[in-house]
Amino acid sequence: MKRTQVQLDEASYRALKRKAFERGVSMSALLREILHEQLNPAPAPRRWEGFRFIGSGQSEQGSLAPVSERHDEALAEDFAR
Repeated sequence: MKRTQVQLDEASYRALKRKAFERGVSMSALLREILHEQLNPAPAPRRWEGFRFIGSGQSEQGSLAPVSERHDEALAEDFAR
């Protein structure tokens, strides 16, 4: 660990001291945590892109086109075979 010196304005110093006291940690530990979060941000969650495969294939609709509307008939016809 390296030692360094940081100069803070009075308001920042008081806020850091108060927050460190509330959390029960040293001001140095809190500063290290804050710096770590700022310098190593967590990667943004991947945006869900949905079902990209929908519509990527084709099927033979046959005499029951559109099958999306006549699926019960298509199923009954297939079971009858």
